[in-house]
Amino acid sequence: MLQIQSGLRTHWAYLCVKVVLVSTEILLLREQWIRAKYERKEFIYVEKQEPYTAGYREGFLWKRGRDNGQYLNRKFILSEREGVLKYFNKNDAREPKAVMKFQSVNACFQPAKIGTAHGLQITYLKDNSTRNIFVYHEDGKEMVDWFNAIRAARFHYLQVAFPIASVSELLPKLTRNFIKEGYMEKTGPKHTEGFKKRWFTMDDRRLMYFKDPMDAYARGEVFVGSKDNNYSLVPHFPPGIQGNHWQFGITIVTPDRMFLMACENEKEHRDWINAIENVMDRPMLPHEYAVEAYFKHKP
Repeated sequence: MLQIQSGLRTHWAYLCVKVVLVSTEILLLREQWIRAKYERKEFIYVEKQEPYTAGYREGFLWKRGRDNGQYLNRKFILSEREGVLKYFNKNDAREPKAVMKFQSVNACFQPAKIGTAHGLQITYLKDNSTRNIFVYHEDGKEMVDWFNAIRAARFHYLQVAFPIASVSELLPKLTRNFIKEGYMEKTGPKHTEGFKKRWFTMDDRRLMYFKDPMDAYARGEVFVGSKDNNYSLVPHFPPGIQGNHWQFGITIVTPDRMFLMACENEKEHRDWINAIENVMDRPMLPHEYAVEAYFKHKP
């Protein structure tokens, strides 16, 4: 029995790294996968395997401050038993500064945004709004180990939440890269205000906009539903509306209101249209109706 469990852990360690490698071109992941396979022999010898699936991980990461942007060394604990990832402002602190439930945690490497090859963006839902945390570690292996530990914890959470789902169905849900990010201009709900430049992030059905790409919280979020549920996109502004500087307009029509954005050039305009329409073309899943209801009643 112990040999079977060890074999499963080794198989998971392989999948945990290999699946990510297929879906991204980040050099850090490629390097650490090669080292794990050929240098550390993790996929051959169980005793050499890193504890991705141990269910507990503790260590220090450099975390960007929410308000001042300064990176400070913070203690992080991942606990599969508690179902959370948490961090502490002080090593001896009794209470964590933040508690992130595996249900909503996501992690993706953001080297360009954070400015280091080992930069990781962790997101989770706090009061049903997205919270961003930016962390890094000087050692690339340490950062990849944290990434894989989060994926392993998410995998075990999803196995419990969806007991009849196959491994192949669960793996794509472990972590995800954002569908698209970049600058657009937007105006307010009355469409009479000037357009302001904002950083937009398309994360599944949440289209979020920030004043700065490294903001902890979005200035606003738009739920992007399915075309079958009265959501649509118009590749231009409504009549009588004109952007400030960028003239390539996009109008997202929801059951409650219209959202107006402007892109800088034709390529960005086309890319954003494709990204949003791909989401709208997908039928909504049962749990997404609850998310939509929250957005409709959001104060």
